[in-house]
Formats: sequence, C-alpha cells, structure tokens
Amino acid sequence: MNYTILSPKIPKELEKFKYFDNNIQNDDCFCNKIIYDCCIENQTASHVNFEQIVFRNVDFKQTSFRSVDLTDVRFENCDLSNVDFSGAIIHRVEIINCKIMGINLSESTLQNVIFEDCNGQYAFFRFSHCKHVSFKNCLLHNADFQESKFTKFNFLNCNLQHVQMSGTKLKGIDLSSCEIEGIGIRIEDLNGATVSPIQVVSFSNLLGLNIKI
Repeated sequence: MNYTILSPKIPKELEKFKYFDNNIQNDDCFCNKIIYDCCIENQTASHVNFEQIVFRNVDFKQTSFRSVDLTDVRFENCDLSNVDFSGAIIHRVEIINCKIMGINLSESTLQNVIFEDCNGQYAFFRFSHCKHVSFKNCLLHNADFQESKFTKFNFLNCNLQHVQMSGTKLKGIDLSSCEIEGIGIRIEDLNGATVSPIQVVSFSNLLGLNIKI
C-alpha cells in the first residue's frame, strides 16, 4: 500500500469490564474500557458512542447499534455476526480475528480501518464510504459492497467469491492476490483495477469473450 492506516489511539491503562450488563440507551457513551470474555445480548440503541475501547472475546447477540460511533476501538476474537451497525461512523478501528458474518455496515463511513483474519461471509457494506481501509486474509464470500465508494482501499489475500460489487469503482484497487470466482461487477467498474493474468480469464465473460487455450 502507498498510504498509511492510522492505528487506534488506546491508552495502556483501561478500566476492565468482564461482565457487561448495561442496558444501553440511545446516545450512551462508553470510553476508556476493556470489555472482555462476555456477551452483549439483546441490545437495541442508536447513536451509541464507543471511544478508546478494546473488545476482547466478546459475543454480540441480537444486537442493533444503528449509527454507532466507533473511534479508537479494537475488536479481538469477537463474534459480531448479524450485528446491525448500519449508518456507523468508524474511525481508527481494528477488527482482528473476528466473525463478522452477515454484519450490516450499509451506509457507513469507515476511515483508517483494518479487517484482518475475519470471516465476513454475507457481510453487508452496500452504499458505504471507505477511505484508508484494508481487508487482509479475510473470507468475504457472498459479501455485498454494491454502490460503495473506495478511496485508498486494499484487499490482500481475500476470498471474494460471489461478492457483489456492481456500481463500485475499483480504480487503483489490487485484486491480484484474491479469489474472485463468481464476483458480481460491471465491466466499467473494473477500469483501472489491478488483476492477475488468471483473473483476466475470469473477467472475460464481462466482455463476451471466449478464451481459447
């Protein structure tokens, strides 16, 4: 990458919460905490703010935090499957070795965000704005990035099979290290993308070409 992704600014000393039973309300704010080895379950609220937080081994179940604000946050070994974070503002966040299957991040703004070693099958990023964002070693089978905006964005060694990207401009995006079989995209969206020679064959159907070997 020819750009830098800023890391979360998290203090060394954080208040520890092993048992998290707060009834989270709209506009609640949580700061300077490490929340670990627990379950956040059946929570519904909007415009919740999490700042300088580490979530470690946390299982989110039946949780909806629409328009959540995540700033200087790290998720480690968490299960965020099917969480509704639609409309989120996410800045300086790391999501490491997490399950994000079916997570809803539609219409969200992500800046300085790293997803690494995550299972993001069926994740929903439609209409999201992503700047300084990287996916590394992630399984994104059947994820949806349609009509998203990528600026200084990176996929590295990701499974993008059957990912939907129609309407998402991939100029400057390097797909060459990824699996892209069955990717849903328009030929005009590929303009300026970097692909491998093998991937050219996969994309040939968009041009109506028959490759003779």
